[in-house]
Amino acid sequence: MSYYQEDFFREYLKMMANMVILNLLICISLAFWIVSMTASTYYGTLRPISPWRWLFSVLVPLIIATQGFKKKSLDHSGALGGLVVGFILTVANYSFFSSLFVFFVTSSKLTKWKKDIKKQIDSEYKEGGQRNWVQVFCNGGVPTELALLYMIENGPGEIPIDFSKEYTASWMCLSLLGALACSAGDTWASEIGSVMSKSKPRLITTWEQVPVGTNGAVTLVGLISSLLGGMTVGIAYFITQLLFVSDLEISAPQWPIIVFGAAAGLLGSIVDSYLGATMQYSGFDQTIGMVVNHQTKDSKHISGKPILDNNAVNLFSSVIIALVLPGMSWFFWPRG
Repeated sequence: MSYYQEDFFREYLKMMANMVILNLLICISLAFWIVSMTASTYYGTLRPISPWRWLFSVLVPLIIATQGFKKKSLDHSGALGGLVVGFILTVANYSFFSSLFVFFVTSSKLTKWKKDIKKQIDSEYKEGGQRNWVQVFCNGGVPTELALLYMIENGPGEIPIDFSKEYTASWMCLSLLGALACSAGDTWASEIGSVMSKSKPRLITTWEQVPVGTNGAVTLVGLISSLLGGMTVGIAYFITQLLFVSDLEISAPQWPIIVFGAAAGLLGSIVDSYLGATMQYSGFDQTIGMVVNHQTKDSKHISGKPILDNNAVNLFSSVIIALVLPGMSWFFWPRG
């Protein structure tokens, strides 16, 4: 078989795989719809998935994943993973979708921003910042699980966040928002702080100056960026609430969502930095003149132990924020 035949065969397999995945997604989404209609008819309490919501939940994530793949923000596996995550979050709650959309778009843009500088300081920089399925699920796995639990508890649809009336569902909404804001905050801090900070970063555990790119290093610019990143995700959630929730006038105020998003972004970045400084290896490789995340013969240890990689750190950070922050917010959240 010639090189051109092998290349054609490889592309043909990819196309067939895409078609199979798309058909499976349509079948799964139809199953969601049928189950929701059956449950609504039988129990009379859960809201069924409307045909328009079902259609929107399939088409819009498909368009976004395709554009992400074309612009090299996602690789092949990342696009398929993003399609699954996008479908589940969208069918559950449009506020979930808008938060995910803002996180993905801003993170993708920032990853490509000043890429020539980032290539000189990041030994693992990918052209276009392509994310694979592992990165997609480490950032979107927790929100996806929470979206499924939300649909089991409340059914698909938008609700006001109000602990006095919808305690469990409100907790799940804030938990999901916290996980996405945490991921956004960490990404904004890394992508902006690494190229915009005028001062050298400091290791969060010892406060010693370390090279740019060291896991667990923070800067003032990075911390402010993490707060703004989480706030941006919170604003997207808040605006969607204003557009799609019908009974806001008799519910608790929704403006704390923005504050919650900002707090999740900042605290998530700090938690991520602490885990990175203690459980992720950082060493300076003399040969390439960059920080590396694994030990080489020419690397000098800076911080951390080789326990977790960057994807695992991101996952654990989002889990911690998703578990802790909603419970803390219950104490100051306004009551309807």
